[in-house]
Amino acid sequence: MAEEKIDAPVQEAPKVPSLPVATPDFLLFGKWDSTVVQVKDVGLARYISLRSVLIPHTAGRHSHKRFHKSNVPIVERFVNKLLNAGRRKDKKTRTGRTAGKKTRTISVVKRVFEIINFRTGLNPIQVLVTAIENTAPSEETTRISYGGMAYPRSVDVAPQRRIDLALKYLAVGAVRSSHKNAKSFEECIVDELLLAYKGDSGSYGVSRKEERERVARSAR
Repeated sequence: MAEEKIDAPVQEAPKVPSLPVATPDFLLFGKWDSTVVQVKDVGLARYISLRSVLIPHTAGRHSHKRFHKSNVPIVERFVNKLLNAGRRKDKKTRTGRTAGKKTRTISVVKRVFEIINFRTGLNPIQVLVTAIENTAPSEETTRISYGGMAYPRSVDVAPQRRIDLALKYLAVGAVRSSHKNAKSFEECIVDELLLAYKGDSGSYGVSRKEERERVARSAR
């Protein structure tokens, strides 16, 4: 009579306890996480601060400290640029209709981020960072005097200046597009950020970047 084979009981693998997911201390406006944002441009990664804050307002702690603005959250730097984005066709952008009204401008940026999140489903901080990368010029011209003559010469742009120019272009483009426009100021900022996020030349920032780099290439 054939012996019956008895199957040995299958031992289950021990369950590995799942590690707790680290959560940031604060979410921007209590909604968005800035620590998951990725900076693809290696040259700008050091100068874009993604520190988690609840409200983008550091009360000017970076003033009178050289290069300390690199530690200011990038959303707050965008808010500061909107304060002095100028008016329609102004060459100098030292003032504007929102000058000195930072609390109001923070509320504007909050509504802008809510609209971006509703339209695209993306993290609006990631949209802002990518828009800055797409509008930051990497080359520009300077004037060099030699032998009594001045001529333009192409030079590389420092990373800190690249971010400053990108923020300026985004803010100025939004302010100028809102002039005599049926859309609200918030919707004009949303349109500018989304166009810059896609790298579309219809964005004021992208067009200014391409123009500046085109002039620099001709001065090499």
